Amino acid sequence: MPDERPRRLAIVLFNLGAPDHAEAVRPFLHNLFSDPAILRVPPFIRAILGRWIARARHKPATENYARLGGRSPLFDLTRAQAAALEAALPEFAVRCFIAMRYWHPMSDAAARAVRAWRPDQVMLLPLYPQYSSTTGGSAFVAWREAAASAGLAAPVHAICCYPTEPGYIGAVTEMTKTLYEAKRRELPQSVPVRILFSAHGLPKAIIRAGDPYEWQIHQTVAAILSAWGETKLDWAICYQSRATPQEWLSPSTDAEIERAARDGVAVMVVPVAFVSEHSETLVELDIDYRALAERLGVPGYFRVPAPATHPSFIAGLAGMVRAELTRPWGLHGMAGSRICPLHHQLCPQLSSQTGTEVLCPAS
Repeated sequence: MPDERPRRLAIVLFNLGAPDHAEAVRPFLHNLFSDPAILRVPPFIRAILGRWIARARHKPATENYARLGGRSPLFDLTRAQAAALEAALPEFAVRCFIAMRYWHPMSDAAARAVRAWRPDQVMLLPLYPQYSSTTGGSAFVAWREAAASAGLAAPVHAICCYPTEPGYIGAVTEMTKTLYEAKRRELPQSVPVRILFSAHGLPKAIIRAGDPYEWQIHQTVAAILSAWGETKLDWAICYQSRATPQEWLSPSTDAEIERAARDGVAVMVVPVAFVSEHSETLVELDIDYRALAERLGVPGYFRVPAPATHPSFIAGLAGMVRAELTRPWGLHGMAGSRICPLHHQLCPQLSSQTGTEVLCPAS
């Protein structure tokens, strides 16, 4: 009789990480701005510039986390997503591991834990729907190094991105539509509502180098609007969280709020690139930008939650895992093939930095 036991599957969830206590803010910032994927300058310059940026941002970052009670909820929320994904894959002997990029638990600890669990296969799943070399790309490189150091040699499947995955799109669309309709009933009919799809920004130099992030953000928004089916919406894409003096993607979220004030429209913000609440949603969007909107006289300001453990989102992740396991091991997009236009040379399916031979040291 054939062995019908479920495969022993380790799923590694990649996320950014965030300080879990006040004393962690400084080393978190140091880790962030020491990453060559973030500061793309020669190493000796990055060492100096990274320390300067981390020092300059330490006080405001500490104040932001103090507004959250001294710590970010990101790890707890990621752990809840891990538990929900395990429950959504009952046909496997599955365990989810968390690998944060800039604060614990980081890739080295996660790789050692995965090796100790002795899986038959490993699945790498970023909690970044849109791929960027600064987020998913950096996480893949860190995992490659950690897995090699830990002696982890199980076959590896990896999903690089899922900007239009139906479960993810369905979750964001449902929450956006529900809040929009509720606020539309509350506001006077004479007050229009503008939807701001806000994503984390990137320096334009990284986009010009071939990073597909901006293109994928536009694909996500187009998919949400298509799923919604409402053709008369007033909407815009904007970018938040500028961190360096370079030219960044535009328009900025604060500039769009200023435009909304001039136009006399209410604002509904959709954090389109974030799947968990953290400082950029709970502080930047909910506190700082709300205060800006109120100061400028915007007639309404409200924000859609991140998908978190929304059933459609978790079902979408589980569906991608099942589909990926039917393919040869290696790195693939959400549908198994490259989705980015060829001029995006930092797409991981072209980049030697994160290709199959690098992700899978067993090869």
